[in-house]
Amino acid sequence: MADGVTAASTGTQTDQGAEVLYEVADHVATITLNRPERMNTISGPMLNQLTQHLLKADADKDVRVVILTGTGRAFCAGLDLSEATRAKGSDGILSSAGGGGFNDLDLRNTPPTVLFNMGKPTICALNGSAAGYGMDTALGCDIRLMAKGAKMAAAFTKRGIVPESGGTWFLPRLVGWSKAAELIFTGRTLTADECVEMGLASAAIPEADLAAAARKLALEIAGNAPLAVQASKKLMRMGLEETFNDHVHHVFLQLLPLVRTADAAEGMRAFMEKRPAEFTGR
Repeated sequence: MADGVTAASTGTQTDQGAEVLYEVADHVATITLNRPERMNTISGPMLNQLTQHLLKADADKDVRVVILTGTGRAFCAGLDLSEATRAKGSDGILSSAGGGGFNDLDLRNTPPTVLFNMGKPTICALNGSAAGYGMDTALGCDIRLMAKGAKMAAAFTKRGIVPESGGTWFLPRLVGWSKAAELIFTGRTLTADECVEMGLASAAIPEADLAAAARKLALEIAGNAPLAVQASKKLMRMGLEETFNDHVHHVFLQLLPLVRTADAAEGMRAFMEKRPAEFTGR
């Protein structure tokens, strides 16, 4: 859907006038960038709203999966350059006056850092194109699904800056050094099919089917033991920086408490009884 992923009507929902929306239904939190008239470019207030919603979803025991998407024809076209280039004394993102600019950012609490450190699995449903900051944000999610008409644009060097929100960390790990260097140095734009071919996205899906596909995947993940899913994500992150021997040790340390949980017992019973498991997160 062009307007992103909508949670079930039974979910809880924030003010529809907000620049970032938050909904929860069936153990799935949907966070929606909601500035379609500006192609969901990131304003100063959006940085804080997005951080708060990510933290809220990660802390909510009822939430097992998070979907990040957007309204309108773009997922996120980057930082709002009209704000970023405002005159001194404004509250633009790049302003150093009055707070709220880059000089005042606490990198521990910015969306890319919070997103990376989340324990809950994250799915980015790119309802439209992602450029600059929007591309970095999408890459920070665990899984990416793209509408067929969506694109990713690593346009940083074309704007005289660097990938400021994680792109230089994610891209070499996702596609290898040579291809990452090519994308970043050229500022090239990729189609959805190219993103899938390179491993930047899991699937390119017809626009009308994207919302349903993202929700179906989220519900499939949410149906598994949440503690095991979160432990698996933690181990995958740790494995990016560890030797194999160190990693095996950490896997064992994660496994010990899991086998003592009620969910592990339920999973084994369900397997033996040939029925779907009913996990409680305990």
